[in-house]
Amino acid sequence: MKCKSLIKYTLGALYQKLTSTLDKRFPEPEAAKYIAQVADALMYLHQKKVIHRDIKPENLLLGSNGEIKIADFGWSVHAPSSKRTTVCGTLDYLPPEMVCGKSHNEKVDLWSVGVLCYELLTGKPPFDSKCYDETYRRISKAQFTLPSYMSEEAKDLIKKLLVVNPGHRLSLPLLMKHEWIVKYNTPKSE
Repeated sequence: MKCKSLIKYTLGALYQKLTSTLDKRFPEPEAAKYIAQVADALMYLHQKKVIHRDIKPENLLLGSNGEIKIADFGWSVHAPSSKRTTVCGTLDYLPPEMVCGKSHNEKVDLWSVGVLCYELLTGKPPFDSKCYDETYRRISKAQFTLPSYMSEEAKDLIKKLLVVNPGHRLSLPLLMKHEWIVKYNTPKSE
């Protein structure tokens, strides 16, 4: 059996666009649009019981109209019922449950959206450190600081996603209704 895939033309990874900006970060309206698109795509994946487990700028492609396309499903898993135990993904985006060796579910993607949001607005991940052990420690305790230039709405969203207890993280439907997302995104007509 042959397996073929078709990939639509893209303008490259979101990471390339992020690192090519003057400040290495996006203005809030642009970041909010990307976060909303990622959340919308993840809602679809989670409805299909797929956990991506490696959401980061390098794995988000930009379509010809600037729309986000999730790529690199190498760490993704179809998990209809059981929790997973494999530690996988990129260190800066690993959630506390993986860092601490606990089982995980689709809520790992919520954590990654929080890290992504932080990185799009600051140009660096929230738990960045010179050594791995310190990064692991910061992740396990959700220790990060939010810059003063960031709006209170953006700070609120990030704080609601980067929560140690996965059950307390903001759900994707509630993320889509968050004031920071709504402020910069036109709702889809139903």
